[in-house]
Parts: sequence; structure tokens; C-alpha cells
Amino acid sequence: MGKIRIKTLGLEEEEKKQAEKVKIRRAEKIARAKSEQKEEPEVEKPVKKAKVVKEKESVEEPEVKKDDKKSTKEAVRKVRGAAYLKAKKLVEKKDYPVAKAVQLLKKMDLFGFDQTVELHINTNIESLKGEASLPHGTGKKVKVAVVDDKVITAIEAGKIDFDVLIATPTDMPKLVKFAKILGPRGLMPNPKNGTVTAKPEEAVKKFSSGSVRFKTETKAPIIHQAVGKMSFKDDQLVENIDTFIKAVATKNITSIFLKATMTPSIRIKVE
Repeated sequence: MGKIRIKTLGLEEEEKKQAEKVKIRRAEKIARAKSEQKEEPEVEKPVKKAKVVKEKESVEEPEVKKDDKKSTKEAVRKVRGAAYLKAKKLVEKKDYPVAKAVQLLKKMDLFGFDQTVELHINTNIESLKGEASLPHGTGKKVKVAVVDDKVITAIEAGKIDFDVLIATPTDMPKLVKFAKILGPRGLMPNPKNGTVTAKPEEAVKKFSSGSVRFKTETKAPIIHQAVGKMSFKDDQLVENIDTFIKAVATKNITSIFLKATMTPSIRIKVE
């Protein structure tokens, strides 16, 4: 009887173990099934279509080079009238003596008005200045004023109607306050150019008769000077030109050009 009982008890314990294992497997299955139900199937996200941007139609403008613009401007600037072109044909590429240059210039009188005759001198010295008394004047009436109360009142009012201002040494203190007005215009009296003198009457006669002051440009060694009018006689122009060249001095000159207001230039021989 004892043996049978022991055997039965052993079987019951084994069956319990197996039953528990079965329960555990079922629980795992149920848990796995529940977890699979919760997981949502992957849904592919819709692919966004790339936006197609249409480029605006562009109209290509013809490319203009800077050089082309420059050459166009130069072409416009170089357009000359018929009278100028006719006068230009008369000038040869050579240096003319003064008398021959004046004769040639007179042949260019094709513009219908009394042109101013000009000298343009290139110098080898900067800041060159001086004075010359042209025997026949420049053709322009020079207004010479002497400092007095009337002239000072006019300057204070901003009225300057003179080309040369003469002052005595005792008058100079009265003009100090006008230095910024007269100085930039070249009208401030100065002992070096003869506009400050104890004899103003003589200075008036001198400057009225054709005395001119000259100086090179600020940024270049060039002198520009009117030496008469086309209506002057040939010998009058020659005398004025010779006088001015002597005042500048040929040793200071590299080249000289003669022209009128509207004509091409003529190169003068430096002798």
C-alpha cells in the first residue's frame, strides 16, 4: 500500500508542473497577441511632389562694352562743322613762323564773327607768372578802377565791374576784409604786379593800354592768353604775339599754339 501511494503523489506533482507550464505559455501567447494588435501597420508617408518653378523668360539685352560707350561719346564729341573741317585742311603738320601762322589763321576766318586770337603755351616751369604790355591791346576794353569810397561800397554790395583794381599803399588796410572776395578772382592789388603804387594814374594808363598779367594753370604748366582779334591787322597780331613770347621767354617754352575761338590750332616755331 505504501509504494502505490508514493507513486501517486509523484504523478500529481508532475502534472501540476506541466499545468503551470501550459498556463505560462498561454499567458505568453495572449500577451503576444495583444501586443501585435496594438502595433499599427506601417503606413508609407506620401511623397511630396517637388514644386516645379517656371523660370521667367528673360529678354537678353545687347551687351555694350565700356570701350564701346567711350568710343561712342568720343565720336559724338569729335563731330565738327563744315567750316571747321574746311579750316583744318589748310593746316599742315609742321611748325610755322609767327608771320606765316597769322596769315594762315586769317584764311580760317570762316565763322561770321570777330573771333578772339589766342596763344596756348606749354612751359617747362610750373607756377610761371609775369606781365606783358601788348602794343595793340587784346581787343577787349579793360576796365581799371582805383580804390576809393565808391569802389569799396560797390565791393561790399557784391558789385565788381572792373578787370583791374589799383590801390595806393595807404588804401591796402581797407581791402583786407575783401581778400576772400578779390583774391580768388585775381583782383587783389599786389605790389609785384604793379597794382599797388603811389602813382595810380600811371598804373591806370598802363593797364588800359594793353598790359596783361599771365600765369600757368594751377595743375599744369600751360599759359592761355588772348593776344588780339581776327579784325586786327596782320602786323598788329605779329607784334602782340612776339611781345608776349618775349615776356614768357623762349627758354621757358616747350611748344606754342596759335588759334582763334573756333579754329583748329597752328603750331608756332619756337625761335
